[in-house]
Amino acid sequence: MLYYLFTQLGLCGETFARLTGYVTVRSVAAFIVALLCATLIGKRIIRRLQIMQMGEIVRNLGLAGQTSKSGTPTMGGIIIILAIVIPCVLFANLGNIYMILMLVATVWLGALGFADDYLKFKHHNKDGMSGRFKIIGQVGLGLIVGLTMMLSPSVVIREHAQTDSVEVAAGIGDDVEVAEVARVISEGHDVKSTVTTIPFVKDNNFDYAILTSWMGDHAETGGWILFIVVVILVVAATSNGANLTDGIDGLATGVSAIIGVALLIMAYLGSNIIYSTYLNIMYIPGSEELVVYMAAFIGALIGFLWYNAFPAEVFMGDTGSLTLGGIIAVFAILIHKELLIPLLCAVFFVEDLSVMVQTGYFKYTKRKYGEGHRVFKMAPLHHHFQKMAQPGAKVLINSPAREIHEAKITIRFWIISIILAALTFATLKIR
Repeated sequence: MLYYLFTQLGLCGETFARLTGYVTVRSVAAFIVALLCATLIGKRIIRRLQIMQMGEIVRNLGLAGQTSKSGTPTMGGIIIILAIVIPCVLFANLGNIYMILMLVATVWLGALGFADDYLKFKHHNKDGMSGRFKIIGQVGLGLIVGLTMMLSPSVVIREHAQTDSVEVAAGIGDDVEVAEVARVISEGHDVKSTVTTIPFVKDNNFDYAILTSWMGDHAETGGWILFIVVVILVVAATSNGANLTDGIDGLATGVSAIIGVALLIMAYLGSNIIYSTYLNIMYIPGSEELVVYMAAFIGALIGFLWYNAFPAEVFMGDTGSLTLGGIIAVFAILIHKELLIPLLCAVFFVEDLSVMVQTGYFKYTKRKYGEGHRVFKMAPLHHHFQKMAQPGAKVLINSPAREIHEAKITIRFWIISIILAALTFATLKIR
């Protein structure tokens, strides 16, 4: 946007025009501006939330230091959303379909989470919006993303020309070979495709249409329908997983930032003709704007962590947590990496699973024995480590015996997320 503005005013010289053409330059600028927005604007928003008495309502669950958090400003996700949107508006190509979808996802889920937080504040309880309406909102976003990818002529992948691009790319070392690599992929053709990336496979590609081949002439349409179903499931599961992970100071923020770094690298490699051909990964024309978006996303989270780290001065609330998970899901879908999400975002899904296992086991044992038993001391999983073991409690996993400080739990979950990100990249080379 700034480039177009300066051009109209006649203030754009050749050097500036050249610099704004580089994705790396715009991404660095977006990261810095997002970081500054989150830290500078964030302080004012926190003060405003305090004045409005938008404090967190904390239930006493017997966790150390829990009651001291009552009244801490919530809805801090507004800080993250503003810190993402502002640099994207300034430095991104707003006509790019991928950027449009990411901004729509950000605002859509931000509004959904804000409504949930507002209802909690209005009714002075933790219930908020009905889970049914949250799911409807997430399904709606999944439909928007899936149908847009299906129908938009701008959402394509480029298949390699018939030349053996892997052999051509193997000896990159001078300008001639680099040019040859670029030629191989440039001479390919753009196609609408339901192909996605999967690990442990030679070419790392899988086409949803394979599963609907029994539909004959309608196999491609069936593949797109299956793809849209997967999109909805990924958006809902990841968004809810991030929501459950946001239970202790800095946990969801740090984990999301680490995942964001991994996705940024994937997006950058997949949007570059030379790198995608050299590494034999899918090339997605036009997806370079996603790098600018994710740089802003990471900058916003690091800036927010300034206030959200233990002891937190502000909580992101559902305004932030639902949005973070949805952003990660939609971003992975747009770069055709949604099937890597279960490993990359395993922390989110384990939190999801711990709640489902805890609830299911409690109901089962209550029907069978007349008294509910538990698998964990408390769910979601991060609370399990915060709680002291209770002798004689009907809990399958009653260790560790002593509670772990929440700051240590947060750091350990961050370390696990870094390991998961490294493993996600490793699976693409293990064939």
